[in-house]
Amino acid sequence: MRVAIAEDSTILRVTLAELLEGRGHRVVVQARDGQSLLLALQDETQDDVDVVVMDVRMPPTFTNEGITAALSLRETHPHIGILVFSQYVETRYAAQLFAGHPAGLGYLLKDRVAEVSQFIDALERIAAGETVLDPEVVSKLIGVSSVRDDISLLTAREREVLELMAQGRSNGAICAALHVSVGTVEKYISAIFVKLGLQPGDGDHRRVLAVLKYLGV
Repeated sequence: MRVAIAEDSTILRVTLAELLEGRGHRVVVQARDGQSLLLALQDETQDDVDVVVMDVRMPPTFTNEGITAALSLRETHPHIGILVFSQYVETRYAAQLFAGHPAGLGYLLKDRVAEVSQFIDALERIAAGETVLDPEVVSKLIGVSSVRDDISLLTAREREVLELMAQGRSNGAICAALHVSVGTVEKYISAIFVKLGLQPGDGDHRRVLAVLKYLGV
């Protein structure tokens, strides 16, 4: 992967770069704030960046610069995956970010990533177009969601499956988490699609649409 990093902490930025390059990936941009990242990505030589790792609170105000930069990046470079990697959940802007098209997006909390392999796996999945959400982020986003009448139709188990889908889990990972068979998970997902009014004609996007309804965005 070709990776860009936006992180105001020099130690963390350099550590992430060394970690990624040590795993065979190439870090092509290192920036200390969102604006510097966006300027670097305007360079036509950076068009083949696969994924960006971006903090939320960066200079100059250390409030929401990172995630607002992510919103801008999503508009100008929609093909680039984005991993928001922060200590904080900025619910308002995160909801906006995932409301458009969540494929190739992720949001992980720094203090909840226990293994390097977990971080690398998340980046690779995002670069491949998947959605990766920390369960705590999902919980916070649900907390600010609007009323979702369709979701109330789901059983407790169906909601559990949908929450795991919102975290970017595959059917196999859901099976492992719930200790059920693949067929059982497929039945739950089919029921979820029906109750949320997502018809087969919606194609492969039904999973994403179901997650968006779950998050209320």
